[in-house]
Parts: sequence; structure tokens; C-alpha cells
Amino acid sequence: MPPALLALAVAAFVSGANMRLFDALLPTVAKDFAVPPTTASIVITAFTLAYGLFQIVHGPLGDRMGKLRVIGGAALIASAASLGCAFAPTLSALAALRFATGIGAAAIVPLSLAWIGDNTSYEKRQATLGRFLSFILMGQILGPALGGALAEFTSWRRVFDVMAAVFLVVGIVLLTVHSRTRHAASAVGKPHGNVWRNYAAVLGDRWVRIVVLTVFLEGGLFYGAFAYTGAYLKERFDLSYLLIGGMLAGFGLGGVVYSLMVKWLLARLGEKGFVRLGGALMFVCMAVLPLLPWWQAAIPVFIVAGFGFYMFHNTLQTRATEMAPQARGTAIAVFAFCLFMGQASGVAVCGLVIRLLHYGWTFAITGALLALLSFWFATRIEAHRAQVQARAA
Repeated sequence: MPPALLALAVAAFVSGANMRLFDALLPTVAKDFAVPPTTASIVITAFTLAYGLFQIVHGPLGDRMGKLRVIGGAALIASAASLGCAFAPTLSALAALRFATGIGAAAIVPLSLAWIGDNTSYEKRQATLGRFLSFILMGQILGPALGGALAEFTSWRRVFDVMAAVFLVVGIVLLTVHSRTRHAASAVGKPHGNVWRNYAAVLGDRWVRIVVLTVFLEGGLFYGAFAYTGAYLKERFDLSYLLIGGMLAGFGLGGVVYSLMVKWLLARLGEKGFVRLGGALMFVCMAVLPLLPWWQAAIPVFIVAGFGFYMFHNTLQTRATEMAPQARGTAIAVFAFCLFMGQASGVAVCGLVIRLLHYGWTFAITGALLALLSFWFATRIEAHRAQVQARAA
């Protein structure tokens, strides 16, 4: 693995861990600051808000200044903010520092995807992105475990010492690699002019609008429903939160299994097969979940759901890297922004639907809509490929 890609993978791991870190730390942080967990959750909101908003800032910066350079600088920001978290005297200070951490972490995944798009042929890109994805997922799976272990044996503050050190090393490596390669000729031109004009130019392409609309709907439907699976398990089976958290980690495990099989599967199914099978698996899992008689049966359901989701989502990621090669960072920023906005709105909408129809019908409806979305997008892939071939001819 090239040094730059290895550094990006490590950065993706620690970025993924940051997103799930407070799953385990929230109770002990709340206790330390003598507030209820609902109040302490401001640290989660602060990080997520910055992470979502700054997607659209880092993309154009990466196109103009160099993707590795921006990621390296952002990693140093995240390092400094993480170190500050270890010494935060108040909850407000911790929330502000987590917001700053989110600003830095927001650059890592979208610009890494764009860098992979710049430096990997399309034929190898989905497999490369699948391997890259495994680092994000492992971070999301192991982040709560690392946080819980360090909080148990030392202090929750020591978690941020580790995060600061990893971000620091990654930032230095990426800035070093960038300085060595900045004079190399680039096959892709950099966009010029007003940032908002560049965004308008990217969104002026009909295929770009199809991809970002699809990821908005995918994020809204899947994550909107998935956000309530823990509450459903608690209500249906009265499980402990620790056990529920372990079960939900099966989703990430399914993604890791996918990342290990992506190259083999791609050779047999192709992009259209990936999308259709992924949508079908998500529908089956969503429809079956409310019908399970034992909680143990939900474990393989979550694993298969993760496998199916990443079959669909990784195909979208791969297509996103090719939406606008002349402004790949900007295009990936639009893609990531739409994904996060879809998640946020999906959780709100599914909450309203659950109040009206309860969990079973909500899961089944969202699963059916995901299947329909996947089959529709598969037809769009075919139509887009035919248009590209017609232009080439």
C-alpha cells in the first residue's frame, strides 16, 4: 500500500472512531461534569454539526490547494483540538473543542475518496474504495471499545491523548508526501473562479444530480430507520444497552465482510448487480426484523443489513468519484453533504412515521423504498453508461 494511501487509511480509521467515540464515553463524561447524559450529548451534536457543515468547505479547498495538503492540515487541526479535549475544564469547553475536531475530521473521508479517484483507474477503484471503507468501519466498531476500555482503566481524557497522537502523525506524513509530490504534473485540471459557481457547475450535470439525489434518499431511508433499531430492541426484548450496542456493531461487521469480498463479488455481479442485490438484502432485513421471535436472531440480520447497505453505498461512492473529474473534491463534498443531510432529515421523518405506524410498518416501508431506489438507480447506471459510450463513438 503506498504511504499516502496507508496514511489516509489510518486517518479514516481515527475519523471513524471519533464519530462513534461517545457511544461509550457519554455516561462517564456526564458523571464527571455532574450533568445528565441528555445535557452531555451536546459534545456529540457539536462534532456532528461541524462534520456535516464543513464538507462543503473542504472540497473546494482540496481542489485548489491539493487534497493531501488539506487533509494533512485538517488532521493537525483535529490533533490540536483532541489534545485540548483531554484538558477541557468545562462541558462547554469540551463541546467547543469537539466542534473544532469535527472541522478537521470532516476533510478526511471525502477528500480521501477524491484522492483515490484521482490516482486509481475506474476499473480498480471500487475494490480500492472497499478496502479503504474497511478502515472507516473498523474505526466505528473499535472506537467505542477503545473509549470504554481507556475510560474503565484510566480516564476518558486519555482517549483524546491517543486521538491527538494519531492525528498528529497522520498530518505530518501527509504533508510530507504532498511536499514531495506537489511538482508532479496532474492529469486533472484545477477549477478556478468563485466557489459557489464551481458548485453550480458541478450540479448543472444531470448525472451528478441523480447520484446526489440517490445518496440523499439512501441515507435518509436507511439511517433514518436504523437509528431506531436500538429503541425497538429495547422495547421489544428489554435488552441491556451494552448488549444492544454489541448487536448493532454487527452492521459494521457486515461492512467489513463486504470490503473483504468486494473484488470477488464485483467480477461476478458488476455495478448493477451490486446495487440491486444490496437493495434486496436491505429490504429483506428491514422486513424480517419486526417478525423475529428471539433477539438472538437479530444479530445475523444486522450483519446482512450492513453487507447489503455497503454494496449499494460503495457503488454510489465509486460513481461519485467520477461525477466531475475536473473538480473531484467539490463533487465529493456535495455527495457527502447530501448524505449527511439525508441522514438528519431521515431520522426526523422516520420518527414521525413510527409514532403513526409503529416500528414494524416503518421498517418494512423503508426497506421496500430502498429496494425500489436501488433498482431505479441500477437502470440509471445503464442509461448513463449508454450515453457515455454514444458520446465516445
